[in-house]
Amino acid sequence: MASDLNKTLSKVYIGLQLWLLIVIGLGLVFVVILSVSLWLSFRKKTRRGNAMLPLSQAPRVLEEIKEIGVDQASANNGRVNTLNEKFSDRDSEKVLFNVENGNDSSRPGSFNNHVEKDVKGSQPSSHPLTAPSPLSGLSETSRLGWGHWFTLRDLHLATNRFSRDNIIGDGGYGVVYRGNLINGTPVAVKKLLNHTGQADKDFRVEVEAVGHVRHKNLVRLLGYCIEGTQRLLVYEYVNNSNLEQWLRGDMSHKGYLTWEARIKIILGTAKALAYLHEAIEPKVVHRDIKSSNILIDDNFDAKISDFGLAKLLGDGKSYITTRVMGTFGYVAPEYANSGLLNEKSDVYSFGVVLLEAITGRCPIDYGRPKPEVNMVEWLKMMVQLRRSEEVVDPNIETRPSTSALKRALLTALRCVDPDAEKRPKMSQVARMLEAEEYPIPREDRRRRRNQSVNSDVDTQKENSDADRSDIPDPRLGELDRYYEFFVAGMEKNENTKLS
Repeated sequence: MASDLNKTLSKVYIGLQLWLLIVIGLGLVFVVILSVSLWLSFRKKTRRGNAMLPLSQAPRVLEEIKEIGVDQASANNGRVNTLNEKFSDRDSEKVLFNVENGNDSSRPGSFNNHVEKDVKGSQPSSHPLTAPSPLSGLSETSRLGWGHWFTLRDLHLATNRFSRDNIIGDGGYGVVYRGNLINGTPVAVKKLLNHTGQADKDFRVEVEAVGHVRHKNLVRLLGYCIEGTQRLLVYEYVNNSNLEQWLRGDMSHKGYLTWEARIKIILGTAKALAYLHEAIEPKVVHRDIKSSNILIDDNFDAKISDFGLAKLLGDGKSYITTRVMGTFGYVAPEYANSGLLNEKSDVYSFGVVLLEAITGRCPIDYGRPKPEVNMVEWLKMMVQLRRSEEVVDPNIETRPSTSALKRALLTALRCVDPDAEKRPKMSQVARMLEAEEYPIPREDRRRRRNQSVNSDVDTQKENSDADRSDIPDPRLGELDRYYEFFVAGMEKNENTKLS
């Protein structure tokens, strides 16, 4: 038996004995199995490595992050397109809406004309950004959608590993660091606090609110970072502090804001809010307009920042109900009392900021006598007492003209009207501040005309020979006459409350 097996294995095939061929075949099978095993093991490790999201790899965009569309009535039978559908990456670097002062901006209605043209889409903006992009020179591989996707390593390098020395602001939302990108661009990096679920919510709010918008008076969101539990937002850096610091004297080593500078800052803020409320869909309600959120650049142009509390208002909604958030002294009364929020809440807050700029005072100051604690109520009292000249910030070296002061006070008082329906739109506010003729509301014109007729009849009957010194001087300008009419209306409302 053994001899037969030996004879069989000793047979020669293709020049080799059979037993040698069997050994060679088994060796080849072993090599193939080993190769397949190693390949499968390598592939499994590669997948695991991708799942771990290394710093050099850009993660996917969260599906929850929605894009703001721009309302164009003439496009696709009223269908709202997203910005990615309308603009390429190159176009996204241009201004989507422009309300800068042109040569004709001083004419009445010029601001509204800009709004109407851009909202309808009939006139594309003719003022592209001429400054180089702050993202130029950065790797294009990490750019997704509208902005730049930064890795955590990028932002560690930019902020010196989030050094305490680089902190420029903090609050309940998180901490803001100053940094420099690898291309030399200065940035402000907002690191959101890792409260359970809150960081994601705050992140989505800010990205939805300002991710796509471009306006010279809005702080530009350059990009963001999501890695693990980290949520970070990267903004352009505005290097001249904020309005609150200038008004409170923190920048006194540089001097104090002139009246002209204050109005320029306030006007820029009004135009930015008009853009958020009236030129994009869904509209954005900031919900935390205050002097510390109005940053100032080297040209003393305003830039609204901090959209962490912003709400989107679309689908034809006139208001939304939400938990009351904001800063004490700036919150509109109807919002504080009922939680009903719309763009008129921002208008009220803007009016408080305008009064801050005029007076230099805090909205609520418990260090003052009781009648002066609430700035808005104190100022209304001073105006009714015909002591408006006394409310001007004493730090203003060259005091404003009487007409300029009345224009600013009228605008502010109309913004802080307790009745939200009577507050003007922000586009109207911008026109009030810059138009040659003060835009008096139609209902006020009609009411004043009726009162004037009745007053003339009563005067002719009862005071034909009396002293007429209390009758308004017909030589007064339209602004002065309306100012007196408005103050008289305030006094009447106050008397009605008391009775």
